[in-house]
Amino acid sequence: MTIDRRTLLGGAAAVPVLGALPWRSARAQANTLRLGVLTDMSGTYRDGSGPGSVAAVRQAVQDSGVAGRGINVEVLQGDHQNKPDVASTIARQWIDRDGVDVIIDVATSSCALAVHGVVKEKNRIMLNSTGATADLTGSVCNPNTIHWTYDTWMLANSTGGAMVKAGGDSWFFITADYAFGHALERDTSDVIKKAGGRVIGSVRHPFPGTTDFSSFLLQAQQSRAKVVGLANAGVDTINSVKQAAEFGLPRRQKLAVLLMIISDVHSLGLQTAQGLVLSETFYWDLNDRTRAFANKVKGAMGGAMPSMWQAGCYSAALHYLKAAAEMGVAQAKASGAETVTRMKAMPTDDDVFGPGSIRADGRKIHPSYLFEVKAPGESKGPWDYYKLVRTTPAEEAWRPLNEGGCSLVRT
Repeated sequence: MTIDRRTLLGGAAAVPVLGALPWRSARAQANTLRLGVLTDMSGTYRDGSGPGSVAAVRQAVQDSGVAGRGINVEVLQGDHQNKPDVASTIARQWIDRDGVDVIIDVATSSCALAVHGVVKEKNRIMLNSTGATADLTGSVCNPNTIHWTYDTWMLANSTGGAMVKAGGDSWFFITADYAFGHALERDTSDVIKKAGGRVIGSVRHPFPGTTDFSSFLLQAQQSRAKVVGLANAGVDTINSVKQAAEFGLPRRQKLAVLLMIISDVHSLGLQTAQGLVLSETFYWDLNDRTRAFANKVKGAMGGAMPSMWQAGCYSAALHYLKAAAEMGVAQAKASGAETVTRMKAMPTDDDVFGPGSIRADGRKIHPSYLFEVKAPGESKGPWDYYKLVRTTPAEEAWRPLNEGGCSLVRT
């Protein structure tokens, strides 16, 4: 049986709608796994994560079949408001008060880094889908976190690398001023320089809260760089692209959207987004398996097709539940690090990403895809937005294991 418990937040505190459950037997409590979906329910990443991530995790619980093995699963949800202090507070309360075993999603890299530290301290688990910084499996890696869906290294090498190969050898960055933006600009700059290109300059915009990008776009125009790289995401990217079109920037310079997902394209519309090149690890219309998953969850998402972030939450939750069922609930709850070790030892396979694996540094491995956004006349219906340009095999899509500086990797 799946019991969904909704968590309301006020300021930095998480207040559960349902309090303690004294009526439940000790045996039932001991055989219950608690999954907390910590996400952005109200801000810039809501459409790509938010309620859709919760729906995806619920679908994973249903598809896992653990109820048939006598395992109870409770799903909690929380809004961290894109604030690291709120994220870490909720994580601590969920673990200490509510007995949460695994925290899933964690949009915003700064929030992901904050929760990353909490789960290590408390020996619980974070399965990160939406936070992008590749540092999670690099310099700050730990044995309690798996980085599931994508990261800044993948984006930089896929989208950034493609732009450089197409002749875009001079860049100017418009960067969100927090951990994600910094990491994406850094990783893309490395790709540009290795390919013989150069970074002319960059400007950082406040996050969150920026709506007017005109001054940043003006600086990008004045730089005369061949490529203007948008190292931001969500509503910030949507507004940047819209305002760049109003400025006429795409007529003189190439626009590199280093992180854009399908919900962003939907918000922009094909008339504005057509021709943009972007990288994702999931697209609902990629194959029969991705279509099957999308059709299962779209009803709970108001008819919208799932983003790669939401799809990653499904994949991560499903693999965790498989591992926990194999270990037994008591053993899975006893140590987050040991459960992650078991997850790494098991091959992954689901309708979202197909076959894959998890490396020693906590990086989930699967292919990545370079897409071009269709023109309106090319689209055959709602959410038919992408043309596949290139597939990067799983073994090439991610930073080499020995280059991240992760202490978990034996040299």
